[in-house]
Amino acid sequence: MEKPKQVQIKPAKGRPMLTWVGKRPLRRVTAYPAQLDEIFSPPGAEANGGTPSPWSDWPDGYPRAGLHFHGDNKDVLAHLLANGFRGKVNLIYIDPPFDSGADYVRKVTLRGASGTARLDGEPYTLGEQIQYTDIWANDNYLQFMYERLLLLRELLSTSGSIFLHCDDTRNYQLRTLLEEVFPGAFRNEIIWKRSTSTGLAQRRCGTLHDTIYWFTKGDEYKFYMQHHAYEEEYLKRAVKDAAGRLYIPIPTGNPGPRPNLYYEYKGYWPHPNGYKWTREKMEEFDRQGRLIFPEDKSGRIQFKQYLDEMEGVKLQDLWTDIPAVHPVAGERIGFPTQKPEALIERIVKMASSPDDLVLDVFIGSGTTAVVAQKLGRRWIACDVNKGAIQTTARRLQAVIDAQKQRPPTLPLSGGGEGGGEPSPAQLSFAVYRVNDYHLQIQHNEAVELACEHLGVSRDRRDGFFDGTLGKRLVKIVPFNHPLSPVDLEEIRKELAARPEEDRDVVVVALGKEVAVEAWLEDWNRLRKKGDVPNKVEVIELRTDPRFGGFFEHHPACARVKIRRSGEKIQVEIKDFVSPTIIERLKGQAGLLAPAIDDWRAMMDNVMIDPAYDGHVFRIVLGDVPARKSDLVVGAYELKAPPEQTTVCVKITDMLGEQVLVTEAV
Repeated sequence: MEKPKQVQIKPAKGRPMLTWVGKRPLRRVTAYPAQLDEIFSPPGAEANGGTPSPWSDWPDGYPRAGLHFHGDNKDVLAHLLANGFRGKVNLIYIDPPFDSGADYVRKVTLRGASGTARLDGEPYTLGEQIQYTDIWANDNYLQFMYERLLLLRELLSTSGSIFLHCDDTRNYQLRTLLEEVFPGAFRNEIIWKRSTSTGLAQRRCGTLHDTIYWFTKGDEYKFYMQHHAYEEEYLKRAVKDAAGRLYIPIPTGNPGPRPNLYYEYKGYWPHPNGYKWTREKMEEFDRQGRLIFPEDKSGRIQFKQYLDEMEGVKLQDLWTDIPAVHPVAGERIGFPTQKPEALIERIVKMASSPDDLVLDVFIGSGTTAVVAQKLGRRWIACDVNKGAIQTTARRLQAVIDAQKQRPPTLPLSGGGEGGGEPSPAQLSFAVYRVNDYHLQIQHNEAVELACEHLGVSRDRRDGFFDGTLGKRLVKIVPFNHPLSPVDLEEIRKELAARPEEDRDVVVVALGKEVAVEAWLEDWNRLRKKGDVPNKVEVIELRTDPRFGGFFEHHPACARVKIRRSGEKIQVEIKDFVSPTIIERLKGQAGLLAPAIDDWRAMMDNVMIDPAYDGHVFRIVLGDVPARKSDLVVGAYELKAPPEQTTVCVKITDMLGEQVLVTEAV
């Protein structure tokens, strides 16, 4: 087993420096090994869409493919630094939590056309899944972002850029953090008008925009000017010349003072700032018939700007031409905080070239990786949420399948402009786990499950306690360790900071250390008479008979027929059942039994590896319906290896639970 490594981190030296309670420099981090979980490599992917040269400095041990990591991004960033990616990332885009105080959820429904699964004439839904909780205690948010920005700086190349997307909740503090970590490297504060909604705010002005901060690693950074369309009112000024070409008359005066360009031309004088061009250039435009001379000599010469030569308006720092993902847009996938592809495309084209390496460690719905794949960039993605990993993988598979059908084209220079898409840098991707993340229970999901099971009322306004149970405060200890006296001391400190708080406390944990009993006995001894508040009780979910159903789980199962027929392998899914989905539907149905007309409605996608080695799942065939109204096919045929092989079929249900069925043929 590969051992963790220690990675050294340089201190931040920028000024001014933001201070908060508990601020700690990040001098070193532990880099854990990564476990390869899955490879999407359809037939023909080994040819690779890009040229070999971009991969010449690619670290050994990784396929020449997109890299998709599941884990805490701090662990993932440390892993990348320890394994050869320091200074090799050309563009970073991150859309981190905004500390908005909200739970971000996605609505989960069954697949299938109307009528596939209904109850009293209404379609079934599976409720909502929490994707992440954007609630932070005290100054934890600033420390969280500070550490990750320091790590990202180490990965960024000397010509690289970082774009940080945020809203008005913490943008002023994030700007200061960026100034500290990337001193003297501020380029733009971009304002993206993401909404046109009105009337939502009651006691303040409505918020219609997000902020995107652009910083670079140094002064020699990549930048390719982008353009956006002219407004209709501006284009209405167009006039036809004698040849029938449309043009717009524009001033020839210089916007700034240029004394060396102040001269008389054919009896006409310019604006006091002078002309835009030298006399020689003016004479050339005059010979081309592109100058408009007014009859009155006191007037100003104008220039014919032909519409067919206009690239558009040069990009400024106010972006009003890219709408948010509309609720009924084909691009929408139901993931909270999803950003439009057009927004990320503009950033990728503006600050990177084809074959450059793009990184997003808050990948969410996968938009950055999808855009990078479409624009011929290499990419690395990461997220802590399993739903984000699965959503991103589905979108990427669809993009790569479409790219494989396209005839090859030469890579384009200068940010990928020129009327077409660049060749893909890769036609495959690999999914890794870092620090055995799949074995850890995400705390936000565990909190939701525990609160639902115990009947806890959540309190989003409290930065420490998770809610109330009757009149008692509830604190849920992370489930990746047993309750210890250290956890209880944190509760004691919090109560000491709330001298007016007189409620008792319930601590919820999976298990507890032996020393906890002595701590509780000592703490509660003074509170037996009732005149001292804050008695502490522990609910141990693993052993408490009152809550024994918390860990009861019946896994999904499938009946699959796998057989060899000549040179082909045939796979047919006969049946599929997800007890978790059935239970959720029963919760809606009440006394009525849920009726699912087609069991495929419970299945999100099907993947097949015809030569499974028992460790890494290599996706050779993927059935990922593009629309929620479509069902998986359920019957498949693949080319069979000449020798005996193990076929593995991976089925993912609509809640993200996976079933693996294997058979030797």
